[in-house]
Amino acid sequence: MTMNGWLQILLFFGLITLATRPVGRYMACVFERKRTWLDPVLSPLERLLYRLTGIDADEEMAWTTYSVAVLAFSLVSMLILYALERLQAWLPLNPQHLPNVPAVLALNTAASFTTNTNWQAYTPESTMSYLTQMAGLAYHNFASAALGLAVAIALIRGIVRREQKTLGNFWVDMTRATLWVLLPGALLLALALSSQGVIQNFRAYDTAKVVQPQTVQQTGANGKIQTQTIATQTIAQGPVASQEAIKELGTNGGGFFNANSAHPFENPTPLTNFLEMLAIFILPAGLTATLGMMTGSPRHGWAVFAAMSVLFFAGVATAYWAESQPNPLLHRVEQRADQQQSGGNMEGKEVRFGIANSALFATVTTDTSCGAVNSMHDSFMPLGGMVVLTNILLGEVVFGGVGSGLYGMVIFVILAVFIAGLMVGRTPEYLGKKIESYDVKMAMLYTLIFPLIVLSFSAVSVLLPNLGLSSLNNSGPHGLSEILYAYTSATGNNGSAFAGLNANTNWYNLTLAFSMLAGRFLMLIPVLALAGNLAGKRYTPPSLGTFPVTTPLFTVLLVGVILIVVALTFFPALGLGPVLEHLLLHAGHSF
Repeated sequence: MTMNGWLQILLFFGLITLATRPVGRYMACVFERKRTWLDPVLSPLERLLYRLTGIDADEEMAWTTYSVAVLAFSLVSMLILYALERLQAWLPLNPQHLPNVPAVLALNTAASFTTNTNWQAYTPESTMSYLTQMAGLAYHNFASAALGLAVAIALIRGIVRREQKTLGNFWVDMTRATLWVLLPGALLLALALSSQGVIQNFRAYDTAKVVQPQTVQQTGANGKIQTQTIATQTIAQGPVASQEAIKELGTNGGGFFNANSAHPFENPTPLTNFLEMLAIFILPAGLTATLGMMTGSPRHGWAVFAAMSVLFFAGVATAYWAESQPNPLLHRVEQRADQQQSGGNMEGKEVRFGIANSALFATVTTDTSCGAVNSMHDSFMPLGGMVVLTNILLGEVVFGGVGSGLYGMVIFVILAVFIAGLMVGRTPEYLGKKIESYDVKMAMLYTLIFPLIVLSFSAVSVLLPNLGLSSLNNSGPHGLSEILYAYTSATGNNGSAFAGLNANTNWYNLTLAFSMLAGRFLMLIPVLALAGNLAGKRYTPPSLGTFPVTTPLFTVLLVGVILIVVALTFFPALGLGPVLEHLLLHAGHSF
């Protein structure tokens, strides 16, 4: 750990804090349909889209109708992406003549990008054509982020409205989220990334001669060992900057290349690395200010921001410390203290980013539902790997995904307010709304779905040698961590991975696809049901017995509730995985 590393972390968070209020105010204006500086350009386009699609922008939806619109839109989008993958061999913009994507893998990928997960069980540059990357995957990066943002705004409206049955119009919210928020931000970021060397083209892949040809042996189709000399290297090309921008801004994750944000064509310089991290956090952070402004309680928005910040610093400090430690096994091998690994654990990290920016990027991408990576999480020290795993297990509420982070945090706010009400013996209240049994049931349903899916599939996979363990490269607690991380990442709609697990099998493609869909849409329904119920309530003026949700005490209670819920649910699994691996590592064992 160095002062330079900490200064970079503090600079990053300082800029996020400064941007939170203006970004939040802008989004509040967008969704309250107040005037913005983009209106002269975008308002005519918005009206044209409504006329072409027959949408009545003034027609509002009950939570049930809003939910049906969310599910219908997502289903149709998923089917279109699946068809695009299955037909790409006969479609244009495929200079490498890549074949159609296999059916089970196409299903997994369609579910992945529809749910904002962007889990990739394939090598992108050798699997997806330019058309599939742009019209399929990049489109879903916009659509899935806009959908999460729309649901978050619907929940805020439910908190704000009094004795009403509607939450707004899903199609209007989607349109405004895309036109006013995601498109302008992605355009500016894509230009900035291109200026730094992120490629954007439609060229066929290049072939270069390697400086030192390599001789390798491999088993041929006849079962005999064959010797082959590798003298050339294929260098992939493509429209990368445009997809990279929305991948980060929409907290989508995924990558145009298999190396993701460690690839020099996706993330070539320290400046692009810094801009990508800012893009991942800026909208989720801004939504806390949007919550405060739309509810008329800016201090509550800052209290939520503070809770997220506490969890963020706890995670990044632990990860940075863990990765700054030398691997104790290297010292054991050398048997000399002066030959101990210096500079910390650089395995799986880009030298141009170093430990500080690798630990920060890993924390940022798992605090949100992004999943982009600039280092190999599987190569982190056990406690460093536990941090990125725990960030997702928290429910991705440490800023979280675009929209999903805010509505996930509001669920924990409801639980915190309920617990506070039990402590003082009064009916709990949240911003003038009494929290009753239905609200708590919806909050608990949301909270229980996630661990049920993660722990059930992880346990079943461990017990099935021919399905769950057959593609696992590591044994012991590290192998358990890889399986647990896969289902956690899928259900939490994150998309990053402990890459020691080959998930491109029928078992993992199908179970992870189900996990992604359930983690997105089964958890959206309780959120919208809660929003609809809150919208129909009367306003209750605060009294002396009302627990304030704007104070440091509330922030402490909120953080405590999140940690207790996660600890009680997942600590046994973490104890058998990264914690046990850490102890065994210092005892001289590796996996």
